[in-house]
Amino acid sequence: MSPRRSPLGQPIPPSVAATMAASRRRFLQGSLLGAGLLASPTLLAACGGSDSGGGTGAGSTVKFGINEAKGSGPAYDRLKSMADAYAKKSGATVDLNAVDHNTFQENLNNYLQGSPDDVFTWFAGYRMNQLAESGLISDVSEVWPIDGQGDSFKQAATASDGKQYFVPVGYYPWAVFYLKSTFEKKGYEPPTTLDELTTLMAKMQKDGVTPFAFADKDGWPAMGTFDILNMRINGFDFHMDLMAGEKDWDSSEVKQVFDTWKGLLPYHQSDPLGRTWQEAATSMGKGECGMYLLGTFVVDGIPDQEDDLDFFTFPELDSSIGATALDAPIDGFCVAAGGKNQDGAIEMMKWLGTAEAADAANKGNTPLIAANSGADTSVYSALQKKSAEVVGQATDIAQFLDRDTRSDFASTVMIPSLQKFLQDPDDIDGVTKSIQQQKVSIFGG
Repeated sequence: MSPRRSPLGQPIPPSVAATMAASRRRFLQGSLLGAGLLASPTLLAACGGSDSGGGTGAGSTVKFGINEAKGSGPAYDRLKSMADAYAKKSGATVDLNAVDHNTFQENLNNYLQGSPDDVFTWFAGYRMNQLAESGLISDVSEVWPIDGQGDSFKQAATASDGKQYFVPVGYYPWAVFYLKSTFEKKGYEPPTTLDELTTLMAKMQKDGVTPFAFADKDGWPAMGTFDILNMRINGFDFHMDLMAGEKDWDSSEVKQVFDTWKGLLPYHQSDPLGRTWQEAATSMGKGECGMYLLGTFVVDGIPDQEDDLDFFTFPELDSSIGATALDAPIDGFCVAAGGKNQDGAIEMMKWLGTAEAADAANKGNTPLIAANSGADTSVYSALQKKSAEVVGQATDIAQFLDRDTRSDFASTVMIPSLQKFLQDPDDIDGVTKSIQQQKVSIFGG
């Protein structure tokens, strides 16, 4: 068994993954949502009518595909700022192809097999590795080492062949967010144990506040709840083995996770399948809900209230396991093997991993928590500084359920299975039996 992962020092980050070559049971990373299993290849067609021009500087064109629709908010603004800054610095034309987040993820495989952009936004790890093994993304090992990005990020960018296919730009933790003003007004305190959490949730309900904002219309947010409950109840190693297909989904351990979740659901917003995460964030922002388990990107849903946001890590459920494991996904960029300007793409990738690129993203925008330790942290909010600190103190870090397992399993099995559970939480045996049967079919054994 390969060693447990742990953070590797300050100011930022973490060892978020083991080397991809170690063994499949240690694959910690991947991508968001199922990629292209049922997708139309035309939905992500690269924008711009002509082929990318060759070359790397003035006069060349690099097509840049991003997973945020134009005008969708801070995430789009950051990526647009990076594209503009690179174009100005290099003299190249950056042809931006902006696609909404879910469409991008769900159609990625077909996009990469068609006429893809040269550089595109993606995620570290397991499903990056799948794309590498499928020959859909290009080896970018020549970009490494990157000044300001240490071994932890290089490991997260490394596929099973030992080569790098990814350049990190930022990361964020999942935690329980709340408004400081709401907690101060009501006299609430962040809990550290299940008993304290239960007491807090009961008090919130008595005060007419729904304890947890909750949404799963897009299919992936509920995965974060499963992740944290499994890591708190069964431990980090069990969770990662489960993601790798090496544990049974109909086991007593997994059933305990769902049973615990069932007990917590009455404290969550009802009908989550009809609500987006942004709508749930708005509910918390209005004081209708007291807390929200989500990534730091929750601020994008209520940007005017960032100064009022704070968070705590989900409390321990078993004192022998503790509360030091968490999800902290890494975002960044890959080069499409089918892109027409490979040289220009590599040059852009060299820049995207720099502190200068992170600073360009953060200038005038809600900042991302940069992977590059040389980035200007003076622009960080208190929330972001705390996020970096919490991730740095974690003992074990996962990427996220749909980044930690196979794309087909995440999209075709886990999304509908978790949504079925949310619709009928009494049928735990049926849900876990169904997941296990499909897991065997996909993973084998």
